[in-house]
Amino acid sequence: MKRGAYFILCMFTLLSLTLSGCASNSDASILPEASFDRDAVEEENEVSSVSETEGMQVSGALTYEYETQELYAQRDENQIYGLLYIPKDAGEKMPALIFSHGFGGNHQVGAQYAEALARKGYVVYCFDFCGGSPGSRSNGSTLDMSIFTEQADLEAVIHMMQEQPFVDEENIFLMGTSQGGAVSAITAAANKEEIKGAILLYPAFVLVDRIKEQFETVEDIPDTYYLMWMTVGRAYAENLLDYDIYEAISTYDKDVLLIHGDADSIVPRSYSEKAVEVYDSARLEVLPGAGHGFSGEDARQAIDWILEYLNTHKN
Repeated sequence: MKRGAYFILCMFTLLSLTLSGCASNSDASILPEASFDRDAVEEENEVSSVSETEGMQVSGALTYEYETQELYAQRDENQIYGLLYIPKDAGEKMPALIFSHGFGGNHQVGAQYAEALARKGYVVYCFDFCGGSPGSRSNGSTLDMSIFTEQADLEAVIHMMQEQPFVDEENIFLMGTSQGGAVSAITAAANKEEIKGAILLYPAFVLVDRIKEQFETVEDIPDTYYLMWMTVGRAYAENLLDYDIYEAISTYDKDVLLIHGDADSIVPRSYSEKAVEVYDSARLEVLPGAGHGFSGEDARQAIDWILEYLNTHKN
């Protein structure tokens, strides 16, 4: 999807929300530039570009065929749905990457990355967060979802992946886009002995500031409210008012790769620049002209950086 068409789609979405009366007292401050994630739109960007990345020439000469299979993880009473990409004949134990989608997205957002990385010998698991979107194939309601329930989902997925006989549990990496990038960051910090590295694409560290701008106290948070294209519950915001996400991620002491577009109006690049400052070791790559979601040549460049990072950090 061209960036001009993407801009028109964003403006159409804003107009539709305004006409539908979404700007009530509880959410009047939510505008496109104040929204920390647009993965419902990003999903169209990235899934539509999968055909472009099929057969993509990425770094390294050796390429594998791969197969996919549906696989569930379990978190309490919730089943977590995901799609596993498994390289063929790449070894008995293979390095693995877990992909986390953003707010309102699903496992398909990671397809272009999973296909490219599976061809290079990496097992990749893309899954739906519980309550991550109205169309999630995992259990759970959007009214109960928060970055902390998503952290619990991701931790359940990590444990499930460690049990797979073809996964090298010493080489498990996390990767996420937007809100999924923020969740991957806090999860890596909380499980640093189990996570070899983290790859964060336009991570939505801005989400904490947006909530603090919208609500001054917990009492101001309604039981439910409409956040752009999705209804969320009190649980989404109530634990963010006194939360320092940078302090939370700073305990992760392994190398981190961040990739951000310098034309991202949803999550300003400055939030990734600040992350580089708080991490012990982090590298930020910037895509000129790229917005919130990568496709085409931007996706190809991002995949090259991702493969370079993975190939130099796996055992």
